[in-house]
Amino acid sequence: MTATPATTPSQPYPPFARAGRGPSALRDVLTLAGLPLLAVLAVPAAFAGGGTRRWFGGRADNQRAQAQAAKDAAATAFYELDSAQRDLKISIETITAVDDSPAARRAVTDFEAISRRIDEASGHYIEAVDAHDLDRDDLEASAAARARGELSGAKEELVRVKQELDRFGEGLGPLLGKAETQLARIAPAVERARQALLAASNALDAVRGTGLSADDLAARLAVLSPELTKLNQGAGQHGVQPTLQRAERVAREAEAIRAEAERLPEKAAEIDHRLVSLRTRAQALTTRAGQVDPILSELRRRFVAACWQDIQQVPAQAAENVRQAELKLREAQAAREAQRWPDAASLLSTVRALLNTTDEAVSAAGDRLTRLNAVQKDPQQEIERTRFAIRDAQRLAMTGRSTPDPRDARPLDDSVARLERAIGTLEGRHPDYWHFLTETEAVRQTVARVVSRIREERGTAGMTGH
Repeated sequence: MTATPATTPSQPYPPFARAGRGPSALRDVLTLAGLPLLAVLAVPAAFAGGGTRRWFGGRADNQRAQAQAAKDAAATAFYELDSAQRDLKISIETITAVDDSPAARRAVTDFEAISRRIDEASGHYIEAVDAHDLDRDDLEASAAARARGELSGAKEELVRVKQELDRFGEGLGPLLGKAETQLARIAPAVERARQALLAASNALDAVRGTGLSADDLAARLAVLSPELTKLNQGAGQHGVQPTLQRAERVAREAEAIRAEAERLPEKAAEIDHRLVSLRTRAQALTTRAGQVDPILSELRRRFVAACWQDIQQVPAQAAENVRQAELKLREAQAAREAQRWPDAASLLSTVRALLNTTDEAVSAAGDRLTRLNAVQKDPQQEIERTRFAIRDAQRLAMTGRSTPDPRDARPLDDSVARLERAIGTLEGRHPDYWHFLTETEAVRQTVARVVSRIREERGTAGMTGH
């Protein structure tokens, strides 16, 4: 059992109090208490909380706690503002990546102004934090109170700026929604372009499997390869709108290549068919052109020169046209064998035009003889046909009127006179029947124009209620 040191009334304090507070006095007390020295050395540290602060509270410690609370609140406000600013910066970048409108540019300017106010408020907060060391042992109550005031003021400024930032962010809703909609279109648009390119490539492979080269389509597809590279690089490098436009263009051109590739076998068959058909037609026209000379012989024998002079070159011209058509057909055949499809199609169009011209000229020679025979046999039928057209137009011009409109009366009167003069050319030993036919045709055309104008004007008046 450890002995307990005795005290006497004349000795009210233990030896530690009498001996002082040095290390040797502490050792004496511990020895008297019967405690090991090492076991007790940790006790002062426990009371001091691991530091060197005083063991008792007071006004300074209370002010320190309040200042620390103000510091923590200001730090929270600072980090909330910083986070909100970062989020809003992403929104602004989203808008500017898509939108270059005045509203978007104004939003950027406003954000820059708010950012400057955020920098000022953040600077005041950092200055307040740096100006006060709340962990100092000798922190006075007045210094702690001053720190609390400055930190609270910094926090309030940070909160005010965040409220302004929040209001600004709420106003960005329409612009941000539009921008996000545009951004949402990028991935599907790029995917459509990729799929279109793949489909075009597959279609070309299938065509080549049939023995067709499709070199021109392959060259067009190769041109799109750099565009696909840019699409893969993304809108971040090339911009949202340019990326969308590029994706749409690539998809459109690739789709056109695919469609042409799939139609190529049909086009080849069509060109083969046209080659055969036009070659047969050229041979038939050669036969028909040979029949023009007998027609011209009969026209020369029975009618005056004015009736056949304008068509006497038909046989020679027809022969030349057929010769040119056959030459172009050979060129078209060579283009088809080389699979130069546009050249083959163009040459065949030229052949068709030459044969059409020849066909019309040959047909005109036969039609000339037929019409001249008819009018020579009975000119009265042509006369009555023309007079009927004039009388019908005159009745229409007088409908609903007591006197005709001069715009109608004059050309109709002139048509009557012109018809009479044409009839007069039939008198004599060798009448010009072709002149007569061209005059009556011209009269009917004039009358038809008058009728058309009257009906158009009356139809317009009927629709307007006049």
